Amino acid sequence: MTLSFPSVEEARRALEAPLYADLAGDLNVSFEFFPPKTEKMEDQLWSAIETLTPLGPKFVSVTYGAGGSTRERTHNTVARIARETSLQAAAHLTCVAASRAEIDDVADCYWEAGVRHIVALRGDPPEAGTKFVPHPDGYQGAAELVEGLMKRHPFEISVAAYPETHPDAASAQSDIDNLKRKLDAGATRAITQFFFEPETFFRFRDTAAAAGITADIIPGIMPVSNFGAVQRMSAMCNTDVPGWMGKLFEGLDDLPAARQLVSGTLAAELCRKLYAGGVRDFHFYTLNRAELSYAICHLLGLRPAGLEKTA
Repeated sequence: MTLSFPSVEEARRALEAPLYADLAGDLNVSFEFFPPKTEKMEDQLWSAIETLTPLGPKFVSVTYGAGGSTRERTHNTVARIARETSLQAAAHLTCVAASRAEIDDVADCYWEAGVRHIVALRGDPPEAGTKFVPHPDGYQGAAELVEGLMKRHPFEISVAAYPETHPDAASAQSDIDNLKRKLDAGATRAITQFFFEPETFFRFRDTAAAAGITADIIPGIMPVSNFGAVQRMSAMCNTDVPGWMGKLFEGLDDLPAARQLVSGTLAAELCRKLYAGGVRDFHFYTLNRAELSYAICHLLGLRPAGLEKTA
């Protein structure tokens, strides 16, 4: 039997040490949650927080609904995390449908609750598909919001980055310019929108560096638990969904356990390739579930504090 070069190469990869063997676990991770709507969802959220806390995340963030629709629930969740856990809680804050005075009041409330980290965002309009319109007395965008927050209190601030360009941006260059304005206004780091291929992140990182951006850019990782939902979300935020991904999820609609295994495998492979490219900071969009994010961190060598890896 004669093996072709591709067959030999595939055999070599299959016989090498496992893809995740001997990783140092030298990661910084953070996790994102959304504020719960019901008692059952609150139980699920706190179960996820309890599961992920031993991994020692750098921070955990709580999202803010379109148009500020979850403002009170976001505040209550973040304040409880700050009050009842050892985690650094980061609150999302947007410019949508609020005056500067109202946003400043929210920021003051966070500061008084012990929250020192804000994820500052322009935000999505209250109605999907409509264009963002600044409040007449509000911040015009995230760069102005960052500047306003820094004048208010010495917050640590994270901002958003878009490897495949924000849907409202005039061009990829204007989007990069806006990111630089946000960081120059005082933000500490940028966290990216989710993406599905490592080259997408690496190209963006190189473009940002060429534009003079030196702050950390953290890849946002979204394990795909529901392929249809991710397709819809991706269409709204200008994220490409590779054709191969659809094929891998085909036929799994009624097999949630199998779908979760496929989801975890794909997200872990993405993280492994990012790690090979020098990435050591990861931000996980958990959707208030811990299993996939925990498993991926475990594969990358991260262990709970005090628990040594076996040789």
